[in-house]
Amino acid sequence: MASLRAGARLSKSLRSSYRFNNNISRCYSSGKSATAEIESILGEPNWSVRSLLPDPASGPSASETVTPKQLHHLLRISALPQPANEEEEQTMLKTLESQIHFVKEIQLVDTTGVAPLPSIRDESSAAVEENTIGMERLKGALLKEQVSGRRRRIQRIPGEKNVRPDGTAWNGNALGSATKTKGKYFVVEIGN
Repeated sequence: MASLRAGARLSKSLRSSYRFNNNISRCYSSGKSATAEIESILGEPNWSVRSLLPDPASGPSASETVTPKQLHHLLRISALPQPANEEEEQTMLKTLESQIHFVKEIQLVDTTGVAPLPSIRDESSAAVEENTIGMERLKGALLKEQVSGRRRRIQRIPGEKNVRPDGTAWNGNALGSATKTKGKYFVVEIGN
């Protein structure tokens, strides 16, 4: 876990330095000490995804065991099919316990002092420039407006109405593809 925390600190320091120093030009000639330092950091893996998964040699602990009754309940409320046989049920239980263990390991990561991301996006200067809305991009929308009246009110010029924006014909029957309906509702079968 310590190596995972070290990796988180390293990525945090790299992210924060990138955010504030993205106007600095890159230096392409670096000393051997910087190259050696980078090679020492990236040369060997610090951790593996396998460390987040349960050890297959050790059996599930008593606190992590999911009962078959709980599995059947989860499948029922999720409207998923029940296992066909005992072997499939054991496979589902093993997969579910592995996923629970993975989530618990992720929750153990120390995130104190790390600001949450407002969104996941490319923050490079090229991406910011691409997403910036300028007058060139607005020119088409501005041409569809007109000024009218004494108070110079801006109104949109009515254009042709696109009846089918997705290009496909739809008959308006949302229930047409349902296998079973009751009145105006879909019916989901939950097996016993």
